Amino acid sequence: MTKVIGVRFRTAGKIYFFAPGKFTIKRGDHVIVETARGVEYGRVVSGPKDVKDEDVVQPLKPVIRVATEQDRKTVEKNRQKEKEAFKICWEKIRKHGLEMKLIDAEYTFDNNKVLFYFTADGRIDFRELVKDLAAVFRTRIELRQIGVRDETKIKGGIGICGRPLCCSTYLTEFAAVSIKMAKEQNLSLNPSKISGVCGRLMCCLTNEEETYEVLNSQLPSVGDTVTTKDGLTGVVNSLSVLRKQVKVVVNLENDEKEIREYKAEELKFRPRKKKQRVTKEEKKKLSALEHKEGASKLNDK
Repeated sequence: MTKVIGVRFRTAGKIYFFAPGKFTIKRGDHVIVETARGVEYGRVVSGPKDVKDEDVVQPLKPVIRVATEQDRKTVEKNRQKEKEAFKICWEKIRKHGLEMKLIDAEYTFDNNKVLFYFTADGRIDFRELVKDLAAVFRTRIELRQIGVRDETKIKGGIGICGRPLCCSTYLTEFAAVSIKMAKEQNLSLNPSKISGVCGRLMCCLTNEEETYEVLNSQLPSVGDTVTTKDGLTGVVNSLSVLRKQVKVVVNLENDEKEIREYKAEELKFRPRKKKQRVTKEEKKKLSALEHKEGASKLNDK
């Protein structure tokens, strides 16, 4: 068994594991550790715990020291320097006429590197820009292209639910979201209804997907023929998935029809197939949305 602590360097960022060594460290403490980017200042989000040796990527780097008040002040100074670095980089981008959008600037704790995050529609030749920035900052420069989802995660915002965005508050990684999830939950395929602030499918579509899959497996599909408890036949008109209520256009005597509502257990019907049936109109919407989502994935790589 190996004793580890979990450290996070950004809000809702990925958790990395380090060896606490001889230090007494608890959750909420700040520590100085060595990473692939250099020496960094991070917050402990999971206290010391024992994990199996095979679950740890070796070699596990140790904590250099518990952060001091002076370290905290250094981080605050870096945050101020990042604002100035952002402004300088933005001006250099305009000078070179590059088609790129600067998102954020970040100093490593030891000031050995400055990272600039940007978005762009395609590849950007920023070699001359890097030379200019290196001449100004006299340190290592790294320009990193990110996707629109990463941009939203960094900048934050408020979702249509009125709460801070999930990706910028607690989601460490982006969930795999598909348009079929919206179809499964009987949501409108209108892009403005199922897209987040980033313009891509909302991550929260995954939150209730499993529940809807179970409930839908217990219900008929719209358009299915069913038999009611009183022996009438009809066609499913609409569903209330969470209430397990089904509206049926039943066939009465003298060829009359009437819409009636039943509980799912009061109806006889064939079990729903796993694959959702998609109409021609929905296929067109899905095709347009999938094309947009595919472009997003290419930009995110």
